[in-house]
Amino acid sequence: MAASLAEPGQRLLARVADTLIVGVPVIVVVRELVSGHMVDLVAPPAVAGCMLLYEAVQLALWGRTLGKRFAGIEVVAAQPEGQSGGAATEAADSPAMGGAGVLPVSVPGFVPVAVPEEAVPKEAEPGRPVAGARPGVLQSVLRAAVYSLPIAARPIPVLGLLASVFWVANAGLMFEGTRRQAVHDRLAGTLVVKRPRS
Repeated sequence: MAASLAEPGQRLLARVADTLIVGVPVIVVVRELVSGHMVDLVAPPAVAGCMLLYEAVQLALWGRTLGKRFAGIEVVAAQPEGQSGGAATEAADSPAMGGAGVLPVSVPGFVPVAVPEEAVPKEAEPGRPVAGARPGVLQSVLRAAVYSLPIAARPIPVLGLLASVFWVANAGLMFEGTRRQAVHDRLAGTLVVKRPRS
């Protein structure tokens, strides 16, 4: 069954909810443990680390975080455009490529992400995401890290500015192309889709 891509508004709602779920408690704890101007130096890396764990674990286990559940969306492993899974799985699992593929689908020259054959229905339309093809552990960690780690750079003057530019570019890339992939999706080989109603 092919799934519809998530709307940018749904993704924003999920990100705001996840940031509040993780960020508020972490900042409250940091403020209790650290005083003065040190809070500004300690809080961003603490939030980044907690956000990385929060998102990576939930994506690997369920394909969605609490915020994504609230917004009615989930993360799936991307299929290469124009293929329904069989050729992608064979190419990624070839011995020449070192076994199971975990390389991004959107980066030119890389082997597509492997999705188990049984996870790809035969009637799936070419180029459409497949609902239920949850991202692997490495994909989940990479996706979470690309989004979360710039948070840790906030206290460093130049890196903080670059992190802000990254987030603007990251959000802007959702409007480029037909797959609505932000940078963290492109690098991890994932798509964000609307969760099918049960």
